[in-house]
Amino acid sequence: MQWHMKFCQVKVHVGIQGNETADTLAKNAATSTETPEGYDKVAKSVVKRELEVFSVKKWQREWDQLPKGQITKQYFPDTAARLSMKLNLTHNFTLVVTGHGNINSYLRRFKISDTPSCPCGTQDQTTDHLLFECELLRKE
Repeated sequence: MQWHMKFCQVKVHVGIQGNETADTLAKNAATSTETPEGYDKVAKSVVKRELEVFSVKKWQREWDQLPKGQITKQYFPDTAARLSMKLNLTHNFTLVVTGHGNINSYLRRFKISDTPSCPCGTQDQTTDHLLFECELLRKE
């Protein structure tokens, strides 16, 4: 026999029979002193790791299909690699990576700025320009 599990979110305590049964069984298992048959045959760490791998793969599939976030995808195309990075995710970091914030090319799209040009005068002020090309920020 092969088991197939599907996880989904449902409202609690609203009379959904399967959810009420699961809740009762979970409470009984949590308060029971007996070890369920077969429960001790798989280490918790194995189950946790398999769920992590499954979740990252699912996230990657959704990430690849999502039409939004193209700038962020250029920096982080692979979700597993991104999760392994030790990044200090600050507000400013997020603004730069997503291409949002006080960047003229972004502000121009919403008619907040009159021009998308960078104050250096060479081209439009974009995230890539600021990070790699802008003469005004070369020292930084």
